[in-house]
Amino acid sequence: MLETHSWENQVAIITGGADGLGFALAKRLTQLGVTVVALDRNPDLIARAQKELGETARGLVTDVTDPAAVKKSVDAVVAEFGRIDILVNSAGMTGQTNIKSHEVSLEDFDRVFALNVRACLITFQAVAPHMLERDYGRVLHIASIAGKDGNAGMLAYSSSKAAVIGMTKVQGKEYAETGIRVNALAPAVVRTAMVEALPPEQVKYMTDKIPMKRCGTMEEFAETAAFIVSPGNGFTTGFTFDLSGGRAVY
Repeated sequence: MLETHSWENQVAIITGGADGLGFALAKRLTQLGVTVVALDRNPDLIARAQKELGETARGLVTDVTDPAAVKKSVDAVVAEFGRIDILVNSAGMTGQTNIKSHEVSLEDFDRVFALNVRACLITFQAVAPHMLERDYGRVLHIASIAGKDGNAGMLAYSSSKAAVIGMTKVQGKEYAETGIRVNALAPAVVRTAMVEALPPEQVKYMTDKIPMKRCGTMEEFAETAAFIVSPGNGFTTGFTFDLSGGRAVY
């Protein structure tokens, strides 16, 4: 793989790529020469992201929980560029937090799973056939340390991210004999708008568990994620990388 693939001419789709962690990675991949297509349902964020990322980037207003909308966007990317080398599923939500399991709303639980888990499968199913045609691809599902440890007060979020990790293990094995690598990344607390919106006590609960006693940075996330989807990461698949400041050592 190292001999036949490089960053040059690569095309990446990043869900949630117009804001937060997805946008941080979009910026890093753009710097590496990758053409980035950000999928987000917010047209204002898409317009802002495309302006900041530059002329080579694209933004498509897409509801990633809608299979028809995702297929339309993926088809548009293939029609314009002829390829998809990288898929990053970064779109996500926390749902209700600081709440015990018996108080969790089933409607909220379903909304979290629809975006955090089901959408990952929807985008994968739309993109994977194009990767299989070229026998090359890098897929990154953004999980969370909550999916490994479970954060009290965050049942829907923790459960959904555990499901993402399980999906990664399955897909990594299923496509191991192809040129497609499927991995996950499990950050602890990284200062994003989603984290800023959490109750302070919830953030303190999570940060207190980190041996480094600090949040991760967007730059640290982007560098780690960029390696995972790089041409050089050819012998790791089905794995969940850690980005937890020492909280997870397994």
